[in-house]
Amino acid sequence: MILQSLAGLPAFLLYFCTGLIAVVLYLFVYTRVTRHDEFQLICDNHPAAAIALGLSLVGFVIPVVSAIMHTVNVIDCLIWSVIALNVQIAVYYIVKIPVPNLSARIAAGELAPAIWLGLSSVAAGAINAASMVY
Repeated sequence: MILQSLAGLPAFLLYFCTGLIAVVLYLFVYTRVTRHDEFQLICDNHPAAAIALGLSLVGFVIPVVSAIMHTVNVIDCLIWSVIALNVQIAVYYIVKIPVPNLSARIAAGELAPAIWLGLSSVAAGAINAASMVY
């Protein structure tokens, strides 16, 4: 009984680690694209940076979850994760159109621009996940 339960453990570990690698890659790339230093701002207790980055991470993870659930192998999962990363970067630039000084305002601690960016990222992530049709 226990051995049957653990039969899926190798696949779980493979996809879980793939997801973690995708998240680390996302955080590395995304925080270099934005004009503000999210991690420094978070360390300095700026809620706006935490909200914007945290919700953008959720917006990235939603399609990664979809990819883990629907892809046929880890390579496909990684490809769709890279697509999800690019969508989130595009969202950052699109959201800057009506708020051109977005990063400066987030760095200044303004919550409205951070929430706008974060929720736009979640919305795009949900659409991205739903669009992954195989």
